[in-house]
Amino acid sequence: MSEEIKVLLPKLGESIHSATIVQWFKKIGDPVSLDEPLLEVSTDKVNSEIPSPAAGVLKEIHAVPEQELQVGALIAVISLEPSSLSRVEGRGAIAEPQMGPSGSEEDQKMKDFFSPALLRLAREKGIGLQELEKIPGTGAGGRLTKQDLEAYLEKRLSPVKPCPAKAIGTPVSSGYDVERLKMTGMRKAIADNMVRSFYEAPHASLVTEVDVTAIIQLIQKEKEEFLKKQGFKLTITAFVARAIAKAIQQYPLINSSLEGDTILLKRYLNLGIAVSVEHGLLVPVVKHCQRLGITEIAKAISELSIKARSGKLTLDDVSEGTISLTNFGMTGVQIGIPIIRFPEVAIVGVGATYKKVVPLDNDLLAIRSMMHVSLTFDHRVLDGMYGCGFLGALKKHLEEEIKID
Repeated sequence: MSEEIKVLLPKLGESIHSATIVQWFKKIGDPVSLDEPLLEVSTDKVNSEIPSPAAGVLKEIHAVPEQELQVGALIAVISLEPSSLSRVEGRGAIAEPQMGPSGSEEDQKMKDFFSPALLRLAREKGIGLQELEKIPGTGAGGRLTKQDLEAYLEKRLSPVKPCPAKAIGTPVSSGYDVERLKMTGMRKAIADNMVRSFYEAPHASLVTEVDVTAIIQLIQKEKEEFLKKQGFKLTITAFVARAIAKAIQQYPLINSSLEGDTILLKRYLNLGIAVSVEHGLLVPVVKHCQRLGITEIAKAISELSIKARSGKLTLDDVSEGTISLTNFGMTGVQIGIPIIRFPEVAIVGVGATYKKVVPLDNDLLAIRSMMHVSLTFDHRVLDGMYGCGFLGALKKHLEEEIKID
């Protein structure tokens, strides 16, 4: 008689309490191997594959695509054959991976390092072992996942970008004048998070104008040499990130969260950087930003942006943010009032730079490069004067501390 193991939706990161089913890689009756991806789920932070906790046969499926489930909910049942069982503490009875007949050394190596589902897809697409080993993996220990391979194949075989409408959802019906698009799992998760933040936290916003002439001149002067030496671009976002880190030293409540009637003051700065991707907006996190100089911040932003746009972000990349920064100025928009990302209490918005005639201290007029910076904050935690103080400190650091370190 076979034994069974229940597969529950695992906790996918800090402050993540639910996820939406995107797709199943297996159907009822299919054999599964230990750690082989069973399904893909989506949150407002990132898409993740849920691996099988055991080897056996998928007996029951308790969740369907586009269904939202809470952490700990039952998603599947796996039937375990007695011959393949072994006891593993904390996971119950799971099956030992079964090895097939001994084949070539290459076949054996592929079985050791890649899941059967991934190998099957690779064979169907004509991907050999050498090419497979060169594809970067985002799974545990750098393991290549089925999602990694699909992203690689899409880039290799389909250089044309998909229709932007798919970033919002899938067409469910259409007519001459109206097309209905059902939200993707990620778009819905983002929407739910924004609604929760907007209606739970009383938002207040402030805007200031910053003279970034010196920063723009420095970037223009150093950009070619910097790119050649470092391999990534020097951007104004890195300067704003460093200014946020310095201003928070004077106004630490900006870098906190609210838990009931308790304010959690963070002594570290994990700065979330909003990145626009096909399926919405992802916010990878620059960890311990207060310890980094301009060059290190620029490198971290560049690496995280590349991972976000190529679908390579891990849960660690998007977890434990303490305050966020969104640069909508890249679209040409000068002023914006963003919504706070729950459970943070503040978000900084950066607008496009523009030229303006400005009176200087000696009463002379000069054409300067200006930029609007906004601060949206949770009025339960901060009052207006505190927000004004932080924004003033941020402005001062952007205008007076201009150097590359």
